[in-house]
This record gives sequence, C-alpha cells and structure tokens, in this order.
Amino acid sequence: MAFAISHSRCAFPIFSSPPQQQHIYPKTRPWSLLRLSPPSPLFPPSRACTFSCRAQSVAQQATRTRTLRELCHGRVPESILMRSEEVGYVTPTDVQEQSLPVLLSRQDCVLHAQTGSGKTLAYLLAVFSAIDSSRSTVQAVIVVPTRELGMQVTKVARTLAAKPKGAAEKSQKECSIMALLDGGMLTRQKSWLKAEPPQMIIATIESLCRMIDRHLLKLQSISILVIDEFDYIFGSTKQVALLRKLLGSYSSSAARQTVFASASIPQHNRFLYDCVQHKWTKKDVVHVHVNPVEPMPSHLRHKFLMCTKKERLQVLLQLLDRDKPKSGIIFVLEQSEKSRKAGHSPSTTVVYEFLKDSYDGDLEILVLEQDMHFNARSTSFLESRQKGFLLVSTDIASRGFDLPQTTHIYNFDLPKTAIDYLHRAGRTGRNPLLKEVCTVTTLITQEERFVLRKFEGELMFQCEELSSLILDTC
Repeated sequence: MAFAISHSRCAFPIFSSPPQQQHIYPKTRPWSLLRLSPPSPLFPPSRACTFSCRAQSVAQQATRTRTLRELCHGRVPESILMRSEEVGYVTPTDVQEQSLPVLLSRQDCVLHAQTGSGKTLAYLLAVFSAIDSSRSTVQAVIVVPTRELGMQVTKVARTLAAKPKGAAEKSQKECSIMALLDGGMLTRQKSWLKAEPPQMIIATIESLCRMIDRHLLKLQSISILVIDEFDYIFGSTKQVALLRKLLGSYSSSAARQTVFASASIPQHNRFLYDCVQHKWTKKDVVHVHVNPVEPMPSHLRHKFLMCTKKERLQVLLQLLDRDKPKSGIIFVLEQSEKSRKAGHSPSTTVVYEFLKDSYDGDLEILVLEQDMHFNARSTSFLESRQKGFLLVSTDIASRGFDLPQTTHIYNFDLPKTAIDYLHRAGRTGRNPLLKEVCTVTTLITQEERFVLRKFEGELMFQCEELSSLILDTC
C-alpha cells in the first residue's frame, strides 16, 4: 500500500476515480512528459492518504512556525544541527517541512519537488539520522547520475559533518564520507574500504557496482539508500540495468530505508506501483509531492528567438553582448552517432571554439561534455564555481548542477523534451538570497516553434518572442 502526501495548490486529489486507460511505463526515454498522468487504477482512493487542497496549503503556510531544528530535534545529531545553523539552514523550505517527518520516521519515500527546492538537504538530514558514527561500516549510500552532482552532494555532506564551532574536543566522532565517483582514485578507495570503511558513500552507479562486483564493498549493513535524480538514471540505457541490480540484488528493501528523489517523475502513480511490485521499496512507501502552482520559479523570464541554423552562432554572440550575463550556461545537444561517424565536430566544440575566437567580454569560456576525460570535467566544474563564466555544455550540466551565480541560460539547441527544458532552466535563479530576474533564452527555427509551444503548455510558462531586429545586423 502506497501513500501520497501531495501538497499542491490544485483543488483535486491526485488519486481519483480511475479512467479507462492503460498506463505504460517505458524502460527508456522518451518518457511521458511532465504533464500529470491520469490517476492509476492501481492506486484507488481508498488505499491512498492524500492531502491536496488549496485551502489546506494556504493554511499551512500561514501557521508555519517550526524551524529546521524543531523538525529534526531528537532524531538528527546535535552536531549536524549546529553545523546546519552555522551555514545558514535555519528555516525549512516547503519540501523539507513536508518530507522530514516522513524521512526521519525511517519510512521509504519518493521525494518529488521542483529543482532548487531543498531536496538534497532533506535527504542528507535523514541519512545523518540513520548513521551511527561509532560503527566503522558502510551504513548509507547515495547514488547520483553524474560525477558533477556527486561532487556537489559530497561537499554539502562534508560541510554538515564537520565539527561545529565551539564543540567539545571529545564530542561525537565525525561521520566519514567517501566519494566513489567515475574517474576517482580506485587504489586509494580500495585501501580506504579495507582499512576503515566510511559510514557514508556518495557514488555514481557504475563505480559503486564495480566495487561490489570486486567484493570490495558489501551493502548488507546499510540503513538507508538514496537514489538522486533517479528518473535520469532510469532513462539511461547504460545505468538502468545496474540500478535495478542494486535495488533488487545487492541489498534488500526490507532491511533498509529507500529514498528516491527528483524534480520530475513521469507517471508517478505507475512508478509507485513498480517500487512495490519489484520490491525496490516496502509496501508503505510514501510519495511526498510538493507541487507549486507553476513548475517554473516566478522570477524566471523565458524568451525565444527564431533564426536559421546558420545564423545561430552570430545570434548567440549578439545576445551575450546585449544581455551581459554575470554567468551563463549555453546548452547544446549531444552529438549523434551519425554525426560522429561522419567526422563532424560536436556542437560543444563548435560553440566553444567560436566563442573563444569571437567573444570579447570578461567571462571565462568553459566547456563540459559527457565524453571529456574526468580530470578535464572536474577542472571545468571547479573553475566555473570560482568566477564569472560562460559554460558550454550538454545536458550533463542540467541535473543538480548548482552554480548560484548563473543568471542566464541559452538553449543553443532546443531540448528534446519538456523535462529537459525544466532541468536546464533550473540551473539559474538558484540563489535564494537574491530575487533578481534570471533569463532562459531559446534559439529555434520556425519549424521548432510548435515544439516550444508544447513545452509552454506542459510546464505552464509563457515564452516571449524577442524582436527579429537582432538578426538585421547579422
């Protein structure tokens, strides 16, 4: 039996009388997009616990008084709460307020909230609550789809695990955290695991399964397993088989708490059913869905400009000159196999080299793509966090890539799906202390206009057309 706690501002429950429609949950992309799928007949109203009305949501916001400490008191170690307050985590976000009671009660959970809403802190607090730092054994595993997201989650986890100021010298032992990411130092990690296993591992699925298959790591003793951006992993033909193996073979859902987290969960009712049927979670898994009125933050401005493929580079250059972004990300599609076999340069290379030669602004031009060597990817990622930049990237930078200084997103290539658009747009406007207007600009051909219009309908935003006068000077 699955439960759904769905705090949205719509006036209808997410589980209602089932329509006469069969649900299909494909194994690979493209999935049915972000549009809420019809309620599944697999979860009728009598078997779901649902809170989903406008009046209740407004009332909760009006009476919100609890701090993050009050939500976690008695369940999360005091040192972690002190560190949280030191770095500025005092007032919980909506998703933290709704999910932490579930997570800290050790229930399995599907955490569903928009990008930048605070999901990472919510599940990390649950992880720290489940760890006994006096035991030298792996007790928590967090799986991420990319090395870059893993680096960010590791940084936040280690920040929270550090000894707070003024703590007694003989205070509780710090939690040991290992980053087991693609391209890491395998020899060093082997020695670490043998000498004194860490309590927490943050890993990409391929590196994690490699360690398990070599009998260097066992997961029988883990208390909590978190799968972050899981829809991305399920949509990757390279990663999905390994994830299924991890969920079903390497450890038992009966002995652990399982948490799935993402901003986009296509056909979420069907996914809940699959979690129970395949024993990825226990039967009482809870779906915490903090659903805003609009999937996009209100301070984002969406614009588009129609031009031909040949004009795009010059148009991009003029947009950069006009917008003068503090920092920006330019998204392109990954190179197709056909283009690669024909010997063509990938779009990342084309755009990067063009900007290196033609852009005369103050921002550093960086590039990031899936096929880059891990050290080169790591260098680009670290450099982009330290100064103003223009990062040319494939969709690898669209998931969990936290660069708060980003003010502008440029879709040099139209995203393939509405979900891809959502995650690209979510890379800007991530600084909660600043309410500045950020911009997402998409370059499209006339034939692609209907696709962008479809995205507008599914994600509930309006896209303003920029004046074609920009093209007159090309």
